[in-house]
Amino acid sequence: MTRPITRRAVGKLGLAAVAAPHFATTVMGQAAPIRIGFSMAMTGGLGPNGKSALLAQRIWEEDVNAKGGLLGRPVRLIYRDDQTNPSTIPGIYSQLLDVEKVDLIMGGYATNMLAPAMPLVMQRKKLFIGLLGLGVNTEFNYPNYFVMIPSGPDPKPSFTKGFIEMAMKQDPRPTTIALVAADAEFAVNACDGARENAKKNNLKIVYDRRYPPNATDFAPIVRAIAATNPDIVVVCSYPPDSVGIVRAASEMNFRPKLIGGAMVGLQNTSIKAQLGPLLNGWTNYDFWLPVPKMNFPGITDMLDKYQKRAPAEGIDPYGYYMAPLAYAQFQVLEQAVQATKSLADNTLADYIRKSNFSTVVGDVAFGKFGEWADSRVLQVQFRGIKNNDPAQFRSIEYQQVVDPGAWASAPLIYPFEKAR
Repeated sequence: MTRPITRRAVGKLGLAAVAAPHFATTVMGQAAPIRIGFSMAMTGGLGPNGKSALLAQRIWEEDVNAKGGLLGRPVRLIYRDDQTNPSTIPGIYSQLLDVEKVDLIMGGYATNMLAPAMPLVMQRKKLFIGLLGLGVNTEFNYPNYFVMIPSGPDPKPSFTKGFIEMAMKQDPRPTTIALVAADAEFAVNACDGARENAKKNNLKIVYDRRYPPNATDFAPIVRAIAATNPDIVVVCSYPPDSVGIVRAASEMNFRPKLIGGAMVGLQNTSIKAQLGPLLNGWTNYDFWLPVPKMNFPGITDMLDKYQKRAPAEGIDPYGYYMAPLAYAQFQVLEQAVQATKSLADNTLADYIRKSNFSTVVGDVAFGKFGEWADSRVLQVQFRGIKNNDPAQFRSIEYQQVVDPGAWASAPLIYPFEKAR
């Protein structure tokens, strides 16, 4: 017997949200489902990535129910569209806990949407496993917070550490650096880390500015950076900004020795295809690509399921950036519930703090502030892109992992001009 997940109106809170209607959930006997609630960016600037993550999470829901659910009960995901808008977050989680009365909550996607949930999460003493939040818990220091981003125990510098260290190995070594960031939580955190990395490597910072998060014209920003003639440029941006900055740099023929670093969006296949050859030479962070060294158990099966469904949903056809970590996020919860035979938040959090987890992104353990115990931020260089065909990005031929060495598929081409 199957029962569809129904839509629930949340008009009283003014939330543009629906419960998950996408999959039927098998009801095992008369057991009530374990209801897991969370927010997800399905619209707005982070919508393309959020919808990619959500498909992977729905696949996890199907997989776990096919195995009999958890604790003999089916699992049901209840999610709300946060519209990439931090102001929606407190209302969404209040609705999930007080009206929907979900059994567990999970964190959504992105720093800007995790941070505003923290006061309520802490007040209710809930377990909270976020997806890709950078340094969210540095100030809160909440013991029941965990996050799937592979930034490691020192999260802010991690996004640009490899980027800058690669540059410092070149001959001649760079001496100057420009830093530019959106005036938003993730970008500011990543730029704080880049500033720290620059100082450690004795780089002279010749430009260090923020731009408004609603900026649309990036030509003046790139022009101002170019005027300082930096050797390397670290950009900390969100998807619309990342596109605008790549286009503006190309139009101005701005060619520092290395550029990129912490740009959200350049991992998404549709954005990569949109920019096409304009990306050649850019080097930027990522978390997973199909390099042989990262063929972890279960990853191929999960991505096969994802890639069969993604085209019909109009989302990233390959899902390399969001899907592995989004699936692994729920694997951590699944393994904690199975091991403890409990849904109690403190019991689950205690187990997660002390345990190792086998996931589709490899073995995961959590350390300081609930971040990964070890950092695994990749640096990927685009090269040889010929046109705007998305199929180019199915393999690593045009997007090589250049750092860290343990996961690299090719060496860095330096300076930028040579990779163009």
